[in-house]
Amino acid sequence: MLELRPNCECCDRDLLPESTEAVICTFECTFCVSCAAQVLNHQCPNCGGNLVTRPIRPVQLLAKYPASTKRVHKIGGCVANS
Repeated sequence: MLELRPNCECCDRDLLPESTEAVICTFECTFCVSCAAQVLNHQCPNCGGNLVTRPIRPVQLLAKYPASTKRVHKIGGCVANS
């Protein structure tokens, strides 16, 4: 089950569970589309994998399977993999 993390790891922007502005890698590292495109070149800085649009959990399932509230944030922002 996806964690649906609440923020961008680079800029700490809030990303609600229903956000279409969230992207993830296969390890669920989470970024906003702006950081993914402008800073990371669509590549996860943690694992090197590609970043894809995060699925949206249906509203009726969020009560039973809530999104994570644990924020992950890289102090100082992100640097793209070379």
